[in-house]
Amino acid sequence: MIKFLDLYKINDRFRDEFQASFSKSLDDAHFILGNNVTNFEYEFANFCGTKFCIGTGNGLDALTLILKGYIELGKLKKGDRVIVPANTFIATILSVLHAELVPVLVEPNPDTYNISVDTDKALFMEAKAIIMVHLYGQLADVEGFQKVAKDFNLLLIEDAAQAHGASCHLGKAGNLSHAAAFSFYPTKNLGALGDGGAVTTNDSELGDVLKLLRNYGSEEKYTNKMIGFNSRLDDMQAAFLRIKLKTLDKDNERRQEIARTYLAGIHNSKLKLPLYNGSKNHIFYAFVVEVDDRTNFTEFLNRNNIEWLIHYPIPPHQQEALKEFSHFKLPLTEKIHKRIISLPMSPVMTERDIQTVIDVLNTY
Repeated sequence: MIKFLDLYKINDRFRDEFQASFSKSLDDAHFILGNNVTNFEYEFANFCGTKFCIGTGNGLDALTLILKGYIELGKLKKGDRVIVPANTFIATILSVLHAELVPVLVEPNPDTYNISVDTDKALFMEAKAIIMVHLYGQLADVEGFQKVAKDFNLLLIEDAAQAHGASCHLGKAGNLSHAAAFSFYPTKNLGALGDGGAVTTNDSELGDVLKLLRNYGSEEKYTNKMIGFNSRLDDMQAAFLRIKLKTLDKDNERRQEIARTYLAGIHNSKLKLPLYNGSKNHIFYAFVVEVDDRTNFTEFLNRNNIEWLIHYPIPPHQQEALKEFSHFKLPLTEKIHKRIISLPMSPVMTERDIQTVIDVLNTY
């Protein structure tokens, strides 16, 4: 069986370091907002090239707190419109709703699956912010959206939950907007052994507000300045993340190498392969292909012992939870969600695993 993502093998590489870190944390007995969180925030900010990093409980909270923070600062107000890609993971949209803002769903670029800069300009004029999702690990049209944000005076926010380490000539994910949200869910390229998230920004005002918001609105214990949340990056998870951060660039390079091997070796007109220019702008959180008959294809993969996943089978506006958006006409998004499937991709895949996937796909 070729695993889709072998989390055991990925994390077993760090077993000794994890155990040593756990023992030290047990001895230090500072489990909430301790030294590991402080050190990780410094190291991850440095990795992304930003001035600040604020650890949160998870990626959804990171996005929500950015929006709540801008409301506290008077840069957004309840009911403002926020442009989001229609084909994103539902968390992007939930963050907008949790902040009592209005999500405006727009179609993606069909070649990259990322939010399209060619969106109707009238929507930009009506909005106050854009959430630019770097879907599957590939940077969105950063230059294009930076220009849109400047031209229309919009807040530009990155949902970088799948893009740890992706970069372009303008910088790294997390440092390409006013603020960015990351998830450290275990399957991410930088994944914890539980949940976790972070915000990166160069805005000191926003950073200060987020530190309050994530901790009950409190800077000093039992003194609350605002209505906050309990969403703090766990100190133990921060310790594990510090260890894994050291090899993130190397792991991303391995994913890119596997992607190049897939793209060079897969020759099957029934499959639409991902667009990749060979640069560091895509760190392949997922290697996503399109196929006309997905049911037939997944049955074929099952017979050949190749695991797969669909990111994502149901578009957000067709989820029961978001039935208020079911009237949206989003034919491209709906088409994509019926055709996409993610193939095995991880830094611990062997050459034999990779070649097996290629050989099997070429016989479909």
